Amino acid sequence: MAKLKLGPIADDKPVKITLELPASLHRDLVAYAAILGREGGQGVGDPLRLIVPMLERFVASDRGFAKARREPHRAVGD
Repeated sequence: MAKLKLGPIADDKPVKITLELPASLHRDLVAYAAILGREGGQGVGDPLRLIVPMLERFVASDRGFAKARREPHRAVGD
């Protein structure tokens, strides 16, 4: 069993956005969705639904961002 960073995708009300992705990234999202569906026992459907949870996970795990957020008076590069 693969150890993926994402778990089940919440079925939230979608917000429409426009985004251009490189074809290679889209292929990776399709493959990731397929693996997630196999591992989790549920289909993701549209692989673009992975973008938000991936971004949320990325932002939540970024220690530099968390530190800068706690100290808003400091510049991000400090």
